[in-house]
Amino acid sequence: MLLAAAGAVSVAVWLYLLAGRGGFWRMRETRFQGVLPAAAPSVVAVMPARNEAETVGRSVASLAAQRYPGAFHIVVVDDASTDGTADAARAAASTAILTVIRGRPLPPGWSGKLWAVDQGVREAARFSPDYLLLTDADIEHPPGNLAELAARAASGSFDLVSYMATLRCRAFAERALVPAFVFFFFMLYPPEWVADPRRATAGAAGGCMLVKRAALERIGGIEAIRGELIDDCALARAVKASGGRVWLGLSAATHSLRGYAGLAEIGRMISRTAFTQLHYNAALLAGTAAGLAVTYLLPPALALAAPGGAARWLGAAAWAMMAAAWLPTLRFYRRSPLWALFPPLVAAFYLGATLHSAVSYWRGRGGMWKGRAQAMGRK
Repeated sequence: MLLAAAGAVSVAVWLYLLAGRGGFWRMRETRFQGVLPAAAPSVVAVMPARNEAETVGRSVASLAAQRYPGAFHIVVVDDASTDGTADAARAAASTAILTVIRGRPLPPGWSGKLWAVDQGVREAARFSPDYLLLTDADIEHPPGNLAELAARAASGSFDLVSYMATLRCRAFAERALVPAFVFFFFMLYPPEWVADPRRATAGAAGGCMLVKRAALERIGGIEAIRGELIDDCALARAVKASGGRVWLGLSAATHSLRGYAGLAEIGRMISRTAFTQLHYNAALLAGTAAGLAVTYLLPPALALAAPGGAARWLGAAAWAMMAAAWLPTLRFYRRSPLWALFPPLVAAFYLGATLHSAVSYWRGRGGMWKGRAQAMGRK
């Protein structure tokens, strides 16, 4: 009887996720066919870069190749790189469109990335842009990306529009775990809810965000979120809370160039921000672990090992709904539908990385990225 009740809870959770959470799992690419205003808004791209020599050239070149009718400039902030990042950026575009500045030492209270972004935004002010394109040094933009983002922002009166880039999915670890990262991200921030001004939900993908300069100034600039580790969603949250409109979508043509060679590397990527997402709260950590167990681990356990018929059938039903929800993400990433049988294993990996994130934080090593421990001082 107890196992059957647990199975019923799992089924109820998946019914809610499928029918009651904004259809996040559909993973539809949201291409936009609108047009820019007659006078296209001016834009400056701001790109923080720390030891990104391997990818920054391709990223800058893709921005320099944008088919954009308005004024456009690129600012790269070299954040104390030691690998020739600045030279690689300069080699990718002419000085007519590109400015590379050397970042200043990191002050207390700032995350490293946001300090670099803030310096880039201040440099961008010289060009008096209408919008800022906040992007990462590992993102490759298709030629029409900027025009599409600007047209969407203008036509929908959005203060911030953002694309989740297509992440690299080649190595075995990437094929097994990267689609799940996107699935979980949209589960937390359903695009339908993000765009709804009646809902508080606000999310963005930091690799590709176009934000109205006036909206950024209205919230107090980058300094308003200076200590945030999940900076993209913090920015979206601040913009929406100030009365602005936010839009989040999925792009197959915007690519992340960053690769993850093995399971450990992906685990570190998840661990970097997982406990931050839980506000460094042990009770939320325990609740998340229990939720993942009931949602992902319990259904196959019941389906394969429950002694009673009702419990076994309920577990099988929840597992089937789980697989159905997973399929669109697999299709988007061109993975075999057979991967839909394995979300329980993927969820177990993500749970382990989340627990590692909490332990790292408690040991004073939280938010490790590019040699910096950034989730500090919040205990």
